[in-house]
Amino acid sequence: MKFQACRVHKTEQGVSHRLEQLTIDQLSPGEVVIRVHYSGVNYKDALAATGRGSILKQFPLNAGIDLAGVVETSSDPRFKPGDSVLVNGCGLGESHDGGLAAMARVPADWVIALPEGLSLKESMILGTAGFTAALAIYRMMQNGQTADKGSIVVTGASGGVGSIAIDILASLGFEAIAVSGREACLDYLTRLGANQVCTPEALTLGHRPLEKSRFGGVIDNVGGTQLANLIAHVNLWGNVACIGLADSHKLDTTVFPMILRGVSLLGVSSTNCPMPLRQAIWQRLGADFKPRHLSLINTEEIALSNLSETFDALLDRKKHGRILVNCQQ
Repeated sequence: MKFQACRVHKTEQGVSHRLEQLTIDQLSPGEVVIRVHYSGVNYKDALAATGRGSILKQFPLNAGIDLAGVVETSSDPRFKPGDSVLVNGCGLGESHDGGLAAMARVPADWVIALPEGLSLKESMILGTAGFTAALAIYRMMQNGQTADKGSIVVTGASGGVGSIAIDILASLGFEAIAVSGREACLDYLTRLGANQVCTPEALTLGHRPLEKSRFGGVIDNVGGTQLANLIAHVNLWGNVACIGLADSHKLDTTVFPMILRGVSLLGVSSTNCPMPLRQAIWQRLGADFKPRHLSLINTEEIALSNLSETFDALLDRKKHGRILVNCQQ
């Protein structure tokens, strides 16, 4: 049986991707074969498939860092044909053939039974972006973040992680400040539950090592100077969850907020999150962490054949929210 897959190659001319017809035997090894119903277009996927980021650890490889579907075959007793499952992170779409394909074969230890409260489609409207947002909020709350400590600033708010983070924060009773350089998305972010929506310039951040306390915490998708300046404005015992590097991978700051205000800088890694925690986060995404506006966050549904134009548009900041991929089309 042959099926379609978005396969990424590396040649002397560089990295490129194309739709190919593959067989199961051509896929990376694993105990569980999954008919992929849905995946999503993540920023990392676009970087990997276009070669604009060094994401893939080997070539050729199918792109896609998440998937949801139904088990076709399994040599592991934990899963049987017909089970609804999902996979995200763990090396999927980086060192192992990923989810932007009609079929996938993965190690059983990576597979998660579809949580109660989520459909296959909803799980990939969330996808790695939703998992990452939930993991950030979980880590912040685990470290004592509460609504009475002040508002949470979410940078890069119009993207998948930012959009879902705002929705979850609002549902949990936190005040959220959505920061986006895309003024066209300001109404969208308000509808998700942001208490305040502004551009980075409108935040009017200071540049000193320690500034006036203004925010309870930060969920940052941007990095660079903006993150450094935000850290200096975080209230006593607040948390800063560091997720992305849309602006820069550099962070030039001081220890003053950490040693004088007890501010914590929390790293959030979706790829290598321990499985017990990964399962717990997905369970909560089907329950108290489930965003209330998934249909609004899902701004587009495409087929595998539309991936190329979508990758470019996402990297050029022409998309917002979550782009769902129907892998059976």
